[in-house]
Amino acid sequence: MVSVEKDIVKTDVLVIGGGPAGLMAAIRAADLGVKDVVLADKGNTLRSGNGGAGNDHFFSYIPEYHGNDTKPVLASLRHSLASFEGRSSMEQIWLDRSFEMVKIWESWGLDMTYQGRREFAGHNLAGLPNIFLKYAGGEQKTLLTKQAKKCGVKIMNRVTVFELLKDDDRVTGALGYNTWDDNIIEFHAKTVFLGTGCCTRLYKSFTGLMFNMPNCPFNTGDGRAMALRAGAALMNLEFTGRWAGPKNFARAGKGTWIGVFTNPSGNPVGPFASKPDRHRGDIIADAYPQVFDDYMNSGRGPVYMDCRAAPQEDLDYMTYWLSHEGNEGLLAFLEEEGIDFKKHIIEFGRYEQILTGGLLYNKRSETTVKGLYAAGDENQLGMPRAVIWGWIAGENMAKYVKTASLGNPKNTKEQVEDKIALVKDILGRKTGADWKEANTAIQELMSAYVGLTRSETLLDQASLNLSILKDKIPKSLVARNGHELGRCFEVLNLLDLGAAVIFAAGERKETRRSHHRPDYPFANPLLDKQLLVTRKDGVFVGNWQKLD
Repeated sequence: MVSVEKDIVKTDVLVIGGGPAGLMAAIRAADLGVKDVVLADKGNTLRSGNGGAGNDHFFSYIPEYHGNDTKPVLASLRHSLASFEGRSSMEQIWLDRSFEMVKIWESWGLDMTYQGRREFAGHNLAGLPNIFLKYAGGEQKTLLTKQAKKCGVKIMNRVTVFELLKDDDRVTGALGYNTWDDNIIEFHAKTVFLGTGCCTRLYKSFTGLMFNMPNCPFNTGDGRAMALRAGAALMNLEFTGRWAGPKNFARAGKGTWIGVFTNPSGNPVGPFASKPDRHRGDIIADAYPQVFDDYMNSGRGPVYMDCRAAPQEDLDYMTYWLSHEGNEGLLAFLEEEGIDFKKHIIEFGRYEQILTGGLLYNKRSETTVKGLYAAGDENQLGMPRAVIWGWIAGENMAKYVKTASLGNPKNTKEQVEDKIALVKDILGRKTGADWKEANTAIQELMSAYVGLTRSETLLDQASLNLSILKDKIPKSLVARNGHELGRCFEVLNLLDLGAAVIFAAGERKETRRSHHRPDYPFANPLLDKQLLVTRKDGVFVGNWQKLD
């Protein structure tokens, strides 16, 4: 056993995760008079998470641009990758508040225009209004961090929060580990917000390199896993998504490219674009995302992005936005290799699976556990989701803390002691498996048995294999320092999420979207609703619901 120091931090609001969702929640709570707001981020809020390298589009409804008839706007939303999947109350909030968020960001110094005007482009079907507002988001995290500090938010970087603390029926704090100072922090809070991002590293990387992926590789579903252990409901865990982009480079931003997806003969692979269009792009990759796989598996591929017919003005426009979406490395590589958009076509491919479902929160950003709020990529990706519901969470947490109190540490003492014992075990072992070995084992299992094809027999084997890993990994993980300990926490979270995904995939006895089951090859209309998953007394429970 090793000695582990522990500090105690008391606060009204604890925000876990320093992405746009967490920063907006913290800023809004502080704006509304909450005196003690602490934000803990496992990295540094200046550059952490999916939004750390920037973004270039913010799906928005702006009346002066779109007009007052919202029906075509909603149709465009529902046909896009930004869909709220039938949750009409969420759609209405997006209509009501997205422009408000645009103006707030502008007041903080973010340029939400292109050359002084509103510009909508990319991911667009002909005949429908475009809802993707272009903005220069390369420095968005820097500006949001500055605003948070201005409001008095205390930012604690390099603190990996690994467990929520629950007093009776409500969340009253969390445990974190400062990977620079090597000490445990016990947070006591009246309310807690989760904004830890998406879930990567559950499946094998498309390139075979663990950290070469289009999303932040350090976003490992920590919020989902912690909330699940606290009894919160998660939704749609059985569904996964796969980004597409330049093959082997693993960079997001396919909607920013101005070109046409073509086959090796130069013919378009879809019906939506026959020539480059800077405002619509080629939406075939959104409407038919498996096009890249199908062309390769059938021998008709590869599929290429062909920008050669685009005017130079449009190519300059494209590279400007790619740079704001974190593609500077890609652009530098193309320049170094002499690859010219006017002369060369770029091979595209599809990347690894990531979870598209996640933590259930309502229109007030409340989860199903009292005192626990969430927003952003905790459930579905999208900048406005993070911004709007982070802001709403801040508003509702500010109300909640007026009548809430800190929990009784005596009621969480056993939980804290158990987790500290686990930390000491991991740090104190001289031999064992490191986090990379454990993570690789999880990825191999999930990709083989719960990947693109699922079935009862595959899922049964997955469940058996994962139960073995869940027994072995916590007993054998070894960390030589705080950095490696943080990675170990991520692996333990992935274990819990893997088990939940296997359960959810078994419950959905049909084929729908990315959930392909040959033993149930059709979509069952009786299952046109959301599957909610939670865990009670260590056992998973499934519940089918229609969500508004």
